[in-house]
Amino acid sequence: MLNIQGLMKQAQQMQAKMKETQDKLGAQTKEGVSGNGAVKVVLNGRQEMLSIQIDKNLIGDDWEMLEDLILVAYTQAHVQVEEMMSEGMKEATGGVGLGGLKLPF
Repeated sequence: MLNIQGLMKQAQQMQAKMKETQDKLGAQTKEGVSGNGAVKVVLNGRQEMLSIQIDKNLIGDDWEMLEDLILVAYTQAHVQVEEMMSEGMKEATGGVGLGGLKLPF
């Protein structure tokens, strides 16, 4: 017969470990770069943009190019954050798949 109390305790421990991992990963940052370093975007593990740096030589009349470079840098940082979160959650759950469960951030 299943030990319900044991399963509940394990679930609570996993939940606590996941929360700890989310907090730890949320504090980490990833940088996306485009245009040979002309545009840099930094995101935290919660996918919040912390900073953006734009080489002053880019600011001119070509706003479309600048917008494209910002988008590329943001996307690059976003992909890195997604990978970091995926690996962190895999470690936190001991490799147990969560069936596409979306995390709170």
